[in-house]
Amino acid sequence: MVSETFNRPVLLAEDMKNPSPADIAEMKARGFEPATIAAARQQAERWAKGQEVAKVIEQAFDNVKLGAGVGLGEAQGLDDYEDAATRAKYREQDEKEDWRRIPAEALNRCNSSLSFFDAEGMRFHLPAFLTAELRGEYDFDVSFHLTNLSDYSISQLVLLTPEQRNAIRVYLLHLAEDPNREFHRPEILRALETYWGEPTSNHSAP
Repeated sequence: MVSETFNRPVLLAEDMKNPSPADIAEMKARGFEPATIAAARQQAERWAKGQEVAKVIEQAFDNVKLGAGVGLGEAQGLDDYEDAATRAKYREQDEKEDWRRIPAEALNRCNSSLSFFDAEGMRFHLPAFLTAELRGEYDFDVSFHLTNLSDYSISQLVLLTPEQRNAIRVYLLHLAEDPNREFHRPEILRALETYWGEPTSNHSAP
């Protein structure tokens, strides 16, 4: 949305999520405020860095399969207290081979599944949630499940390899630099200094 301030267009915050170079060039041509253009450039740089982080995650979780782990819809069944037969039907529809095939719409609809995955389910689905968030397609906060750690949430993470743990660390470091995450920065840094600060995955809650 664009508002007019003294006849000079001003880009509102919700329009600056992932501005492209073309968007910024158009802003300059239309006479946007220099401060607005500078903020858009910074946001574009952060988005580009986020795509590099997404590549790190994709490489670390390449070829991960669901196996016997809890599926995306199956986890929703657990959240909804469905019976075993209903959960099995949900599981039949769940992606099991390639987490990249899970659409962002399904991740948003099943956002609470992150609280109901077992370790195999978390290892399979976590990269889908993280990369969707970095692309600006996920409407919730994945980092909560990686920074507010309990014995249960840590049990969901025990199958991560050192490479996968490092990818999560890269993601959290990226978030820690985000000015929009200032309120959550202390808990992100605490998790980085404790659970995510070591290369091995055999940790207990800090």
